[in-house]
Parts: sequence; structure tokens; C-alpha cells
Amino acid sequence: MIKSMTGYGRAESVVSGRKYTVEVKSLNHRYLEIALRLPTVLSPLEIEIRKRIGGRFARGRIDANIKFESENKNDGGVGYELNVPLVRNYYALLDRLRNELNLEERITLNMMAAFRDAFVFTEQSFDMSVIWEELKDVLDGAIAALMEMREKEGEALYKDLIVRMELIANYVDDVASRAPQVVQEYQRRLHERIREIAGGVVIDDVRLSQEIVIMAERSDITEEIIRLKSHISQFHGLLKSNDAVGRNIDFLIQEMNREINTIGSKSSDAEISRKVVDIKSELARVREQVQNIE
Repeated sequence: MIKSMTGYGRAESVVSGRKYTVEVKSLNHRYLEIALRLPTVLSPLEIEIRKRIGGRFARGRIDANIKFESENKNDGGVGYELNVPLVRNYYALLDRLRNELNLEERITLNMMAAFRDAFVFTEQSFDMSVIWEELKDVLDGAIAALMEMREKEGEALYKDLIVRMELIANYVDDVASRAPQVVQEYQRRLHERIREIAGGVVIDDVRLSQEIVIMAERSDITEEIIRLKSHISQFHGLLKSNDAVGRNIDFLIQEMNREINTIGSKSSDAEISRKVVDIKSELARVREQVQNIE
């Protein structure tokens, strides 16, 4: 069954005091594009994360946002520490300034905390293999949720496209049944017109038949009808595929448009022309929907 390229998935888990939150969403895209937002501590795992996501999808823009929090102060990760030597130096200088100027104001904690570099950013080392083992299960959960939504969207697309393609097939049948009548009507009109012009003059039936044959050959749409029906059959087959068939279906729609345009150019019949417009209108709607198929 076809899958949509739009969807959203989320999963989170707390393991050994470490909280992982993964959100993934996907949108239409011609190819597969993966955009990641990771905390610095998880940067070494970027390649593994991309491989994990890329192995599950064939098309679409995948945006993944991964958050990491640790409740354990001794755990590997990122944080801040107090720069004690610098703070002591700041305090000594302030105390000296206070004495030099004979100031009564006390040195407070707020003063000390406001100084630049009083707190320094630190990155502690930890076992990335452990982090990956914990993270990948959460990542898989978010991916599974995204895939489930894409499948549900695909089911809705499938139902809509089936209805539209059946309507197109009915229009094609109408055109096919109308085509022989067009030749017969042309033959009748040609006979009537010649009789009006010729009066009582004898008409060369052989020459008249040749003109009718030439007209029938020029307006023959049998091949286009056969190819259109074949394309419709292929379309149904692709809709049932579990593979990424969006681009194949899009190409098939282009071929169907080419055939129906040829039919429109060959036929001068008003009724067939109306059906051609109806088919092209439905194909435009189908192609719009197809842009969302993986």
C-alpha cells in the first residue's frame, strides 16, 4: 500500500536518570533529506542517527529534533562549573577596592555571580556506546509513530485516488464508445453535403469512400485509448505496492496526459472534447495528490 510523505512521530524515555525525547516530522520532498537538531553531547552520534532514519524512508524531508537531559550530576554530558580561582581573585580585588576607597557597601553573592567567566561551560566524557544503546530505542519509537501516520495518510490517499481513477476510466470508456460514431456521423454529413452541392450529378462513391477512410485514419484514437487503459491498469498496480512509487506514478500521470492531449488534437467531436477536458481536470487533481506519495 502506498505511503504519504507527511506525518509526525514522538517518543521519550528515561533510562538510568537520562531522559531522551525524540520528535520526527516529514514533509513532501523530491528526494530523501534529513535535517537533525541535536544537543552538543549527542553530536558524535549524528552519523548513526542519520543512518537509522535513512534506512526507514525513501523520500521526504525528515526533520528530527532530539533532546537529552541528565539528572545525574556525575553523568557524562554538558553543564557549568564554578571557576573558583577566578571568583577568589574577583573577591580579593573588590575587597581591596572597598578598603582603598573606605566604602561601607558589602561584597554580595549577586556581585560575584555577575562577573564574566565566574561559571564555565564544561563537557564531561562518557561512554557513547551506552548512550547510543539507550537512544536508538527511543529513536525507533518515534520513527515507528511517524511511519504509522504516513501509512494512515497513504490509506486516505489510496481511497481518493481509486475513486478518481475509476472516474477517469469511465470517461475513457465514453470516448472509446463515441469514436466509431464520429466516423459514421462524418460519413453521413459528407454524403448530405455533397448531395446538396451536386444536385442531380452522379457522385463517385469510390472517391467518397477514400475521403472517409482518410478522415477515419487521421482521427483514429484506438492506440491512445489502448495505452490509456494500460496506464490506468499500471496505476492500480502501483497503488498496491509497498515500495516507494511516488515518482513512478507521477511519470505515469505525465504519460496519461500526453495520450489525452493527442486524443484532443485528433478529434473534432464536441462530445469527445468535453470528455477530454473532464479527464484532464481529474488528472490534474490526481497529480496534485500524487506529489504527496513516497
